[in-house]
Amino acid sequence: MTGEIDLLNLVIHASWFVKLVMIALLLFSFLSWMIIFRKHTMLKGALGSANEFEERFWSGADLAALFREVTGRGDQISGIESIFESGFREFARLRQRRGLDPRTMLEGAQRAMRVAQARELDRLEANLEFLANVGSISPYVGLLGTVWGIMSAFQGLATVKEATIAMVAPGISEALVATAMGLVAAIPASWAYNRYSNKVDRVANRFDTFTEEFSSILQRQAHIDE
Repeated sequence: MTGEIDLLNLVIHASWFVKLVMIALLLFSFLSWMIIFRKHTMLKGALGSANEFEERFWSGADLAALFREVTGRGDQISGIESIFESGFREFARLRQRRGLDPRTMLEGAQRAMRVAQARELDRLEANLEFLANVGSISPYVGLLGTVWGIMSAFQGLATVKEATIAMVAPGISEALVATAMGLVAAIPASWAYNRYSNKVDRVANRFDTFTEEFSSILQRQAHIDE
């Protein structure tokens, strides 16, 4: 009862099937942590850039000048800036056409903004499904390895005349490591999925609010041009 658990020794002496399960769970965990760190940086940057751009946008800056500033960065446009750029570009293009009523110009700009918004949300949501899957299936994958290991341990008793707990305990311990690894892979993935899904929802609400507010500005601008 006083002996310490030697995890490395348990893993080394596990059956080949349990080892395969452990390798799969380690791979799941490694990929999950890669996604977790990347999503943290991506979402933090998205919220930060949204705050920075909205501060410039509502400071009374000229929309045309702001558009030139945004487009001047080329491929670095993302987030709310991308929505603004798409909407203003389409509005300016339609405004150059004669005979178009304000409603048509506004609807065109709104469609362009919705497309840009969907593209940005797809980028932010990428790989979140993987975290959800890891969080859901990893415990069951670990349990599969455990069941297989326990079955192997009890099968080994078939050739023994007198079975004791000391004979089966090492095999069961080795098998239970797979369950523990399944939980180690699942818990961070589930936590990250819930946390980042909420953050994506917050960003999506910011996008929706900005699209509505910018649409109101374009609507007023379209009526002025009549």
